[in-house]
Amino acid sequence: MLASNQLFLETALNTDTLPGVDVGDDLNAARLRSAVNRMSRRLRPTSAAGTLTTTEVDILVAAERQGPVRMSDLAGFAGLNPTMLSRLIPKLEAAGLIRRIHDAADRRVCRVTATPKGSRLLDRIRSERNDALSRRLRDLEPGERDTLALALPILEDLAERLRAGWTSDERKERTA
Repeated sequence: MLASNQLFLETALNTDTLPGVDVGDDLNAARLRSAVNRMSRRLRPTSAAGTLTTTEVDILVAAERQGPVRMSDLAGFAGLNPTMLSRLIPKLEAAGLIRRIHDAADRRVCRVTATPKGSRLLDRIRSERNDALSRRLRDLEPGERDTLALALPILEDLAERLRAGWTSDERKERTA
């Protein structure tokens, strides 16, 4: 375990310092999931996104992160069925946010990637979301901010563990 993770576990989650909190309780998993979901939902709406739906922004994010990516893979990354994705791609393409790339070797294969305009829009969306969160973080007490900072490596590691295909061997490689 990373030293910062160990320190966090020994201090912030010490049941002596947090009465009534059982670190192994399934209720804590539900509370964490619920809190992360609420934060995510509340940070999603931005003026930069304009008329784009949350799903369209998610598609653009996936196209930027994974692109150029096959349409079928993009559907999987975005959590959509291919038919729904094929209905949304033309709108993003018409707005100049993504572009299709046809495979020269196999014309049936189409890849999608974010355009520079799409990447700039995502930068503005991320900036708005970061600013909104930063304002709320400043409202916290210094000790609360410190505790949150100590938890970040654990949360980042947990996010990696939750992705599909994660193995415990990857963790060993990352911490070695």
